[in-house]
Amino acid sequence: MDRVSAQLPEAVADRYVDRTGGAWAVIHADSLPKVAAFLKNDPELEFKLFGSIDAVDRLHLAESDPRFEVVYFLYSLKRHEHVRLKVRVSEANPVVPTLVPLFRGANWWERLTFDFYGIQFAGHPDLRRILLYDEFKGHPLRKDYALRDRQPLIPERPIKDIFRGPGTSGLS
Repeated sequence: MDRVSAQLPEAVADRYVDRTGGAWAVIHADSLPKVAAFLKNDPELEFKLFGSIDAVDRLHLAESDPRFEVVYFLYSLKRHEHVRLKVRVSEANPVVPTLVPLFRGANWWERLTFDFYGIQFAGHPDLRRILLYDEFKGHPLRKDYALRDRQPLIPERPIKDIFRGPGTSGLS
């Protein structure tokens, strides 16, 4: 992260080491693509392996503004090191730039984070629900999601049978 701070000083909002010794960098949302591209393409760093994305809902924490944190995990095979990035986004405007043009593996993870937290990824090529059905109301991993609420019932949809060929499930 020293190289990132030196190369892109305006991009890094904060840096810290967690209780397990992992180094974290809090990145401004608009600088995320530049930072990720630098980490991936710098010949000394080469963080080319995209691990995952997740989010944290900070609703019940003492310092809960901004409400969400989107966390990114990258790995360098050359250096055998992890890098952990964090982008904080508000509840009023939960939008982060997509990393899909840079890391194709980000596609699924961004869709999952959108599905469960409602965080938008600007520029994503196919941002839609990935595990929940389209009519599902809300985002189940948000801390304010009502566990006892009922979801709307929807009619069963015909599914194309990919194993036996066309015509087995009512579709041609």
